[in-house]
Amino acid sequence: MPHSRRDFSTLRIPCTKPGCNRWFKNKSGYTQHTNAAHPLFSAAPLHAEPSQFTWPHPDDPSQSNRSPSPIFNGDIDPIQSDGACEEDRSEIPRSVQSPTPAEFVGTGDRLYRNYHPSLTGRPCDPEGNFLPPGVLPLPLSEKCSDDWTPYCDRLEFELADYIFTKNQTPAAQIDHLLDLWAASLIQAGAYLSQVPFKDHRDVYKTIDSTPLGDVKWQSFSVKYTGDIPDGDPAPWMTESYDVWFRDPHQVVQNMLANPDYATEVDLRPYCEFATETDERQWQDFMSGDWAWNQADQIAEDPDTHGSMFVPVILGSDKTTVSVATGQNDYYLLYASIGNVRNNVRRAHCGAVAVIGFLAMPKTTKQHAKTAIFRKFHHQLFHSSLSFILQTLKPMMTKPEVVRFGDGHYRRVIYGLGPYIADYEEQVLLACIVQSWCAKCTSNSKTLDDDNLLHSRVHTDTLIEECDHEMLWDEYGIIAQLVPFTNDFPRADINELIAPDLLHQIIKGAFKDHLVAWVEKYLVITYGQARADVILDDIDRRIAAVPAFSGLRRFPQGCNFKQWTGDDLKALMKVYLPAIKGYVPTDIVRAFHALLEFCYLVCRNIITETSLKEINNVVARFHRYREIFRTSDHYNALIRLFGALNGLCSSITESKHIKAVKEPWRRSSRYKALGQMLVTNQRLDKLTASRQDFHARGMLNGTCLTSVLAALNTQAPREHHDAGQHELPVSSAPGEDVNEDFDVIDDPTSVLAHVELTKTPCKRTPSGFISITENKYIEGTKHAQSIPELSTELDIPNLADLVRWFLFEQSNPKDTRNPTEVPLLEFPHYQGQISIFNSASSTFHAPSDLSGIGGMKHEHIRACPLWRNEYARNDCMFVITDSDTHGMQGMDVARIMAFFSLRQHGRQIPCAVVRWFNRVGNVPDPDTSMWMVKPAFAAQNTPHFAVIHIDTIFHAAHLIPVFGTTPLSPSIKFYHVLDIFKLFYVNKFADHHAFEIAS
Repeated sequence: MPHSRRDFSTLRIPCTKPGCNRWFKNKSGYTQHTNAAHPLFSAAPLHAEPSQFTWPHPDDPSQSNRSPSPIFNGDIDPIQSDGACEEDRSEIPRSVQSPTPAEFVGTGDRLYRNYHPSLTGRPCDPEGNFLPPGVLPLPLSEKCSDDWTPYCDRLEFELADYIFTKNQTPAAQIDHLLDLWAASLIQAGAYLSQVPFKDHRDVYKTIDSTPLGDVKWQSFSVKYTGDIPDGDPAPWMTESYDVWFRDPHQVVQNMLANPDYATEVDLRPYCEFATETDERQWQDFMSGDWAWNQADQIAEDPDTHGSMFVPVILGSDKTTVSVATGQNDYYLLYASIGNVRNNVRRAHCGAVAVIGFLAMPKTTKQHAKTAIFRKFHHQLFHSSLSFILQTLKPMMTKPEVVRFGDGHYRRVIYGLGPYIADYEEQVLLACIVQSWCAKCTSNSKTLDDDNLLHSRVHTDTLIEECDHEMLWDEYGIIAQLVPFTNDFPRADINELIAPDLLHQIIKGAFKDHLVAWVEKYLVITYGQARADVILDDIDRRIAAVPAFSGLRRFPQGCNFKQWTGDDLKALMKVYLPAIKGYVPTDIVRAFHALLEFCYLVCRNIITETSLKEINNVVARFHRYREIFRTSDHYNALIRLFGALNGLCSSITESKHIKAVKEPWRRSSRYKALGQMLVTNQRLDKLTASRQDFHARGMLNGTCLTSVLAALNTQAPREHHDAGQHELPVSSAPGEDVNEDFDVIDDPTSVLAHVELTKTPCKRTPSGFISITENKYIEGTKHAQSIPELSTELDIPNLADLVRWFLFEQSNPKDTRNPTEVPLLEFPHYQGQISIFNSASSTFHAPSDLSGIGGMKHEHIRACPLWRNEYARNDCMFVITDSDTHGMQGMDVARIMAFFSLRQHGRQIPCAVVRWFNRVGNVPDPDTSMWMVKPAFAAQNTPHFAVIHIDTIFHAAHLIPVFGTTPLSPSIKFYHVLDIFKLFYVNKFADHHAFEIAS
């Protein structure tokens, strides 16, 4: 029976304070809120929450005459040292709007939202006239369900999509494939006309004729027009620089019209609260204060009421595709929209698009460091962005009508949203001096001080009042440079710079500071020779960490020079236990505070309680490691922009692979940019076609099943057999990377679910066959009964454990101890069993690499011969008390075997496990991780049990407590679970583990 939603009026009492949009169920809640948030008296001046106040953003050009010009007029002076006078920044209340009644969201009415009252995203007709409530949208397409234009049929489309998108087949190989296809048809007596394409040119021509997703690449040239000295001018002064771009207006319209994530778009800014506690929480971008404040400013124009605010999120980054051939660097500009939810942006799904290849002027070493070249280089960046974004500017003040992926039309008004950038880009964006903060007036030597925040108004005032030398020296402001945002309404670049977790925290705080500092500490304390021995042992410890689904391994430790973001993220998860015993406790605690900070700020949902936890972690970090403060702005940025996992630069960096690196590899490497642009455009067309065909229900099933259905025949027997004999063990990549997991694009359906693989292991005359990396491994015994499994696992009492398990299944309310139950009451099982090498755990993990609905699944292994080298028996969390949260309600166990048995006409999936016992009732204070040790039963025998796989919640990662004894080089990662007697439960293995093992 569907859940009936409560009426909105249950939240009937509004807060009457200006700018506060809270509603309450009763007078008691209203009184508590007023006393806490709006007290009558205070010993100190009140500091407003970011959600209640905003800064003035001058939209009128008369308020600021600093505007970037797309043409360089020649007035380029050398960048001089500048300074500024101190000025206090005062907060002013935002415009007061009448709050709307709250709406319950989610299941169980546990959350409610206050939506913005004016910018409501109401559906309208194509002319912009608002529709009455309940009017259904028009069909997304008027095409019939068999119109595959420009393809003849589904086979042609899927073939083109496969060879161009999925397989990235070179032209010569496409021709060879089509020749083989033609030859097979001739042998079968068919006609050559049945070959889908003639050659690669026919494939490309068909893709290019696709009418959908066609946002053409354009270019403009920029040239220095300032004073050129007589004689021998610098080469860069006379050259022109090409900038390639796509109209961001059309790109954003395509994002809004995308049906793939039509249900994952927030139409209105909102504030979200827990019903029981009235605690606010932040999740997706539109839940932040910035979107609400922007909507307040837009709503000052009554003509915008009922429209939808669409923030355009930008990001830029350089990438290198090759170090061996000519022009190997590209400078990409990306765009997304703030309305799509964070999980969609992280999964890309067309919500992050390349809109530009920016120019990178180069010159000789003689001229590269001159002030005039630096200014030209920087202003070229800002002027290029200003020119590219001009098509959006008219719709930043007056709405336009846009078609959405749900079929409705809406009036849309745009604005510039956060800008995703690393520190080098932030310096360029904010027009500041290197080593100064882009968000405030701090520099590298005053990061611990309280400093004023930068703002457009503040900067413009300083430039008017202070000379350039004072601006440079005291504020780090380069007065001659003008941010591109000054060309657009409601845009302040200092406010829009998004936090950069990848470079600031992971690469900066973790690698460049803490890891480097540990090495320096060891050298200073023990001397270089002894420090090298310790560092080698730390590397061996890192290499000995057991395998875990999705966790990158380091077979040689961390002693390598070329670091990537994925390397650093993986190293963070295993570094802490490796150094404990070699460094002081405070260093260990500083590391664990930093790791906790990373996981807290990357949560998919952040509550007011989470913000307090973040503050506490930061305080602990500074108590143990007084170096710098990179995290002071993070709480404020969470309040402004929502959960930060949707704005990290890792999103744009991962996009480099599809947008630049793969197209570059497919090019001839000669004047590759033009070929790369064509490749990107064809990929967009194929994606748009797939979205269109999927929306019309034309891609259900597989291509084979659709052809068979059209012929009104049944599939040949061999196809059915082939589909049922799936690999019980999925292939694994190289040893240094463990990607034994998959993202799932289905919507969120369950929080966690575990099931055995579809096919059990097969028994042959020669023994057991395990399929690993497509190789058959023969000769291993394979049990088909409980006694055989007991012998194979060397568990003499396994039959009794199975009988007790079956008794529990039949008598779930019986709380007696097994020793209290007469043996005759135990069921006796003598049937056959089926053995499985793995189970698939599917769970909701939106903060990890996951699909559009935040779902992923991983494999938990119990394989007697993994990769033809060693046995693999993973660990997992088992729910033993469903009423208790976290580790107190779970135990850790190691899988010895997965099997199923049949009782009363049904299959029961089971697992033989070995238990671990928790050490103490709280986590280890130094590492903040729980500790466990192998459990033993009577007569000091290992404690085994048989459990139902429904009690398995998630894979667990154990890391040995290495102590102070050096690790023998002969100990491999697959030995440690059998050798060591004490382990950490690694809560930093992934975000899901962090939540359940904290």
